[in-house]
Parts: sequence; structure tokens; C-alpha cells
Amino acid sequence: MPFDLPSLVLLSTSATDLTKEGGLIGLVARIIDALSYPGITLLIAAESIIPPIPSEAILPMAGFLAASGTFNFFGVLFAATLGSVIGATALYGAGWYLGRTRILTLVDRYGGKIGVGMNDVQKAEEWFRKYGRVSVLIGRLVPIIRSLVSIPAGFYRMPFTQFLVYTTLGSLAWNTLLVGAGYLLEDHWDRVGPYVEIFQYVVIVVAVILIARFLYRHWRAMASSRTTTQP
Repeated sequence: MPFDLPSLVLLSTSATDLTKEGGLIGLVARIIDALSYPGITLLIAAESIIPPIPSEAILPMAGFLAASGTFNFFGVLFAATLGSVIGATALYGAGWYLGRTRILTLVDRYGGKIGVGMNDVQKAEEWFRKYGRVSVLIGRLVPIIRSLVSIPAGFYRMPFTQFLVYTTLGSLAWNTLLVGAGYLLEDHWDRVGPYVEIFQYVVIVVAVILIARFLYRHWRAMASSRTTTQP
């Protein structure tokens, strides 16, 4: 059974018990130790809602635990992607229900308490307005946008089914990258950060190129259609 809950007798490298670490790493390890797969889902859902919680501190560790036999690799991916979808859907629902004006008012008033600034939400909105619904798919691979793009998707009334599909695919790609990196690096899972940062910049460049190509082709198709319909 791939999703059986393991007996977590050792969340550790050969030298260091991760649950005894201080700071965020220790907290993440203790939550996973206590809750297993649901702990991963909970952490990633929180990360999706509160961007300053880094998935880079959660998923590579979970990948390492899969490599050590504590978890199942695909079980980790399922739990993480479920958490991403839950968190993204919560923000989408908030955007849909509250609308743009009230969302921006709340962020301006309380966002600083969870590390989310007005500029962050405005950048996510600009990304969504510039690139359209596909930004929900590609945006899952871009810092800050990854979490907050769900908000403008909500208050601009993106169809929920399409939002759900794009969110799942984009989140699965991002989670596979981080879990896979932790799985391959094993004891050195905590060195994933610099590689992820490089990958993010590459993704941004590729995403802009692909979206620009898509828009150009769409514009040419529309221009050609207008030409053929003229008397």
C-alpha cells in the first residue's frame, strides 16, 4: 500500500535528528513526525496561503525521507500537491467572495503581519492581467506569484474547473522538482536552495518567452481572421 502511514521512528540523517533542530527546520520535522503525510499536506497548504513559509524548507526534507525509506515518494507528491491545491483554493475563494477592493484593503491593513505586502498582491494581479489564465499554471513555478496568483484568479472570476486543473498541474511540477531534488541529494537535501533559485530565474525567462509566443500566434490568427472576413 503506497499511502500507508509509516512508523516514524527516525527523522534523521546518520548524525542529526531533524526533530531536535531549532528554527523552521525543527518545526517542520516535528510536524511531519507527528502527522506523517497529513503533516506534509498541512504544511504545504499553509505555505500556499502564507508565502514567507518556504516550500524549499519542507519538500526537499520530505524527499530525503522518501529516499531513506520513511515515506513513499509518490505518497509525498500526492500529499504535497493536495496541500497546494487546498491552499490555492482557499485564496481563490477569498478573492471570489471578497472581491478586489476588500482584498486589497485587508492586505494593506493586515498583510504585513504575515509577510505579504500590497506590492506582492499587485504584482500577482499584474501577472494575471498580462498573461491571462495560463499564468495560474506557469505562475506556480515563480516566487511569490506561486501563492498569490490565486487571489486575482478569484476576483477576476476565472472558471473554477480550469483554475483547479492549472493549479494541480503547476503545483505538481513544482513539488516534483523539490521532492525529487531532496530524494536525489539525500543527506544533503538542505543544499537545494541555490539550485532552486537558479531554476526559478530560468523558469521566469522561459515562461515569458512561451507566453509571448502564444500571444503573438493568437494575434496573428485574429488578424488573419479579420482579413479573410473582409468583403
